[in-house]
Amino acid sequence: MSTIDWGKLGFGYMKTDANIRCYFRNGQWEAPYLTGDENISLHMAATCLHYGQEAFEGMKAFRGKDDKVRLFRPEENAKRMIASAEYLQMEPPPVELFIDMVKRVVEANERFIPPYGTGASLYIRPLLIGSGAQVGVKPADETMLIVFVTPVGPYFKEGFKPIKTTIDREHDRAAPRGMGHVKSGGNYGASIGAIVGAARKGFPNVLFLDPAEHKYIDEFGAANFFGIKDMTYSTPDSRSVLPSITNMSLRTIAADLGLKVEDRKIPVEELATFEEVGAVGTAAVISPIGSVYDPDNDITYTFGDGVTAGEWSRKLYQTLQGIQYGELPDTHGWSMVL
Repeated sequence: MSTIDWGKLGFGYMKTDANIRCYFRNGQWEAPYLTGDENISLHMAATCLHYGQEAFEGMKAFRGKDDKVRLFRPEENAKRMIASAEYLQMEPPPVELFIDMVKRVVEANERFIPPYGTGASLYIRPLLIGSGAQVGVKPADETMLIVFVTPVGPYFKEGFKPIKTTIDREHDRAAPRGMGHVKSGGNYGASIGAIVGAARKGFPNVLFLDPAEHKYIDEFGAANFFGIKDMTYSTPDSRSVLPSITNMSLRTIAADLGLKVEDRKIPVEELATFEEVGAVGTAAVISPIGSVYDPDNDITYTFGDGVTAGEWSRKLYQTLQGIQYGELPDTHGWSMVL
């Protein structure tokens, strides 16, 4: 552990001491068990491999300034995984089981929770897969829930600094009535081509438009969109947007700070009017957006000076992180102290 430079961690996988696993078989969830094995054994006809029966979550554990370890709103991740499982016709894990497994795997890997003040955290990845064998297109009769962890730094190497993004009209992240609202691997696989293509052009992220009409802002590559102007925090009203727990929390914080909060359709042309724009999610928390390039019209929308995070984005970020690290009062009861 002495060789880890916690302040220079990127966002990637590092082997830890243990992961935790549990099966749903024969009509019931079996007892979870910890293991140091990083590999899983799957039948070659498992439905996760053929029919996309797979859902996952992303969450974090934080070591606070009081040295206590906090989970942030784990019950919301549990409820979102249940919603994903139900949509994909997999057995949903009970909230109590989900949270128990998360707590156990975090405690088993306590030495990998980065120290307070390093800007790093312990990323937690619950993974639900259809592990039963099927050849026809139908639900698996066996489901496997795995939770593993890894210490991480910022999702974007720029950290809390504005990044350049571009609009992508050549790809749709989700179908109009598809699974854009489901946290499943297929949802993210559909965005990889666009993200890689944008990165080759110097843009760390892309902005997708609504898949039905291509008129309205939908979501960044792997994060929700928010825009701020006239003391109002606005996010897209779209069924194909993933319900972000981070965005849900920021909406509450925005209201606490005196901003009006609204969900509505946001025409892409309205980018020209926003004072601040950000991408939000568990991995990045808030990634301020410095500019959005529209290649079809050769227009660059710049927010503020394009290189400095806006005042409201900074306040939102500092407040949320302050709650997560135990620096500020948790007035909403979001943190679970282990």
